[in-house]
Amino acid sequence: MLKRTPIFSEYEKYGGKTIDFGGWELPVQFAGIKHEHEVTRTKAGVFDVSHMGEILVKGPKSFDFLQYMLTNDVKKLTPNRAQYTILCNEQGGTVDDLIVYMIDQDEYLLVVNAANTEKDYLWLKKHNKFNLDEVTIENVSDQYVQIAVQGPKAEELLNELTETRLEDIKFFRFDNEVYFADFEKPALVSRTGYTGEDGFEIYIAPEYGVKLWNLLLDKGKEFGAEPVGLGARDTLRFEAGLALYGQELSEEISPVEAGLAFAVKVNKDEDFIGKAVLKEQIEKGPSRKLVGIEMIDKGIPRTGYKVMNGEEEAGFVTSGTQSPTLKKNVGMALVDKNAAEPGTELFVQVRNRLLKAKVSTLPFYKRQK
Repeated sequence: MLKRTPIFSEYEKYGGKTIDFGGWELPVQFAGIKHEHEVTRTKAGVFDVSHMGEILVKGPKSFDFLQYMLTNDVKKLTPNRAQYTILCNEQGGTVDDLIVYMIDQDEYLLVVNAANTEKDYLWLKKHNKFNLDEVTIENVSDQYVQIAVQGPKAEELLNELTETRLEDIKFFRFDNEVYFADFEKPALVSRTGYTGEDGFEIYIAPEYGVKLWNLLLDKGKEFGAEPVGLGARDTLRFEAGLALYGQELSEEISPVEAGLAFAVKVNKDEDFIGKAVLKEQIEKGPSRKLVGIEMIDKGIPRTGYKVMNGEEEAGFVTSGTQSPTLKKNVGMALVDKNAAEPGTELFVQVRNRLLKAKVSTLPFYKRQK
């Protein structure tokens, strides 16, 4: 039996076509992937991302615990700030990438990838050496609906629905006392997202999910806002060069290899899981690097396709598609460092043919400020 979010009942109304996504029945598209992609880039897309997991870490030793568990420097957080960070294993591989929200002193909300929620929860529990009166770890995923509003019109749309001045919420900041319309309970609203556009992610009690979804889409009509499914969510994040767990990141792929060294603070005083391996990778340079590839020959580089450097196998494609914005066939690939220089000519094995490609820089798309 597939899991469903509290907003599932509304998909059909908007023409949603659902698929099995990691055990969840979620919409892959509504009006069409390319159309929804364009709507998000130019107006506003509304996404049901309630399948994402939320884990609450509380207690007087929660900072010490998270500083040991996470690669980024939790010291940089103050209440109402968020941070992109990574859980690593002892070999430097990625258990998950996530966002940590500092709710208050000694209280943090970790927002993790849906398919990894239980794994992450158990990983955190396993490594918690503190007493229950020092650190508590709770899977609170069922206490939230999460809706993302992304695109150049996102702020304008949300400003119509709340008294909170959303322009005051800066990038990777949040306000957890935002009241919408006549809702009795507040929402946590953060200026974060997974599309490469400006936008917000809204966390609210599940009983308000359907009401908020419909409110956003009804009011959103005047801004050109539309519902967006997983298909466009993937092409949007891909163009923006954002990693997807299970493709650009995995237990075998380190955040340094994936180009995420900015979230790996090996100079923080405290030890953290995987620190020694990651420190060496940063200092010496990783043996593999995530790069962009642009096809020269006709063909789409799909996940898992081999990448060849002459006669040598150089790596593999992690994600690839025809970019709706660039109208080019492009991919991300994890390749040997000696094949990672922009402009390097490589070949992608598509079935039994070798198709010419070249290394390009990431991201493929960067929004104009």
